Amino acid sequence: MISLDRLQSLLEVARRGSITQAAHALGLTQPALTRRLQQLEEELGAELLVRGRKGATLTELGRLVVDQGSQVLERYARLREDVGAHLRLEAGTVRVGGGATAVSLLLPEIIRGFRREHPDVVFELKEAGSREVERSVAREELEVGVVTLPTQAPELQVAPLRGDRIVLVAARGHPLAGEARVPAEALAGAPLIGFEAGSAIRNLIDGALEQRGVEMQVIMELRSIQSILRMVQLDLGLAFVSALGVDENDPRIAVVPVAGLRIQRTLAVITKAGRPLSLAAGAFLKHLRH
Repeated sequence: MISLDRLQSLLEVARRGSITQAAHALGLTQPALTRRLQQLEEELGAELLVRGRKGATLTELGRLVVDQGSQVLERYARLREDVGAHLRLEAGTVRVGGGATAVSLLLPEIIRGFRREHPDVVFELKEAGSREVERSVAREELEVGVVTLPTQAPELQVAPLRGDRIVLVAARGHPLAGEARVPAEALAGAPLIGFEAGSAIRNLIDGALEQRGVEMQVIMELRSIQSILRMVQLDLGLAFVSALGVDENDPRIAVVPVAGLRIQRTLAVITKAGRPLSLAAGAFLKHLRH
């Protein structure tokens, strides 16, 4: 492999036409620079300079090395600049994914706070169910994920992030909206606007209702919390959503307390075990945990 110092030495001699002047510019003694040039010629197996009384002149192959070598040094300089920008978090991409609650309600404020400090870092944000996010992190398509516990992929590193309470919501004009506390049995047969079947949060809600022996009528399945809340506002049915997504000042929607029905989940941060994160993703992960 060609030494960049030796290549730089040849370019300096070519610019100045003198080994003595090039040595002075590089902060080397003339014998040290001469030795560098000889080592470069030995590496390439070709004579690069013709030394004479009036200075040093490039051979034909020497001109070829200078021409292509200058491109190599320029690319290396750009590489160092790019690496430095990543080290200073003046560049980089964070690939993060999560479910509807994480992407819609949790991550936006966290990302905004992070980008205040590092405005040049770019985010690739994927919204998907917890199991799909797990698979994406395991396949290294994402570096960081926010999912509902428990996880299913053994190759993940998991760290609990925060609790999340799931509440029942109804349109303000719904008969249950004015009740101080509703018995779980009152929900039997009621129209339910649910999350997608098979999603972690849907399984959690279905399991809690099944434990109470309550079967609701699922009339619609959606992924987006905003879409679910909009359907509830239009009084098309009831819904269980994260408390993070409910605006207590919204005049169109109300939380309905249900006696004996407490649905709680834990959101966790996942990464690929044994896989170092990019500098940007590592910094974001620390920010996320705090």
